[in-house]
Amino acid sequence: MDYRDLLAYKKSFTLAMLIFEVSKNFPKEEKYSLTDQIRRSSRSVTVTITESYRKRVYPKNFFSKLTDAEAENSETQVWLDFSKACGYLLESKYNELTGLNNEVGKILYYMMNNPDKFGSSKI
Repeated sequence: MDYRDLLAYKKSFTLAMLIFEVSKNFPKEEKYSLTDQIRRSSRSVTVTITESYRKRVYPKNFFSKLTDAEAENSETQVWLDFSKACGYLLESKYNELTGLNNEVGKILYYMMNNPDKFGSSKI
């Protein structure tokens, strides 16, 4: 299996791209703060999932990278919360992005609790 076949990869990539598109409309004064932060954290989830999959033969590294991905996913949620609170996201878009963020988090927890299904073993 290729890392691009992982459901966590696909959903986190989709989320990062949706965030990229919606953040194009954030105010210019947010360019070096909120916009950069939410783009960075959402992209980091996907990158870290890929790193975890590449390290799956080392159970502790696999688990550690997945916890890093989950932490970045949680950070992305906080930036979504700020985006909504600042009035940059409509309620419907916020709910869509938050729903996808929650799905990614659940998949990451599944991967952490079932490493054998991803070519790793329990630590």
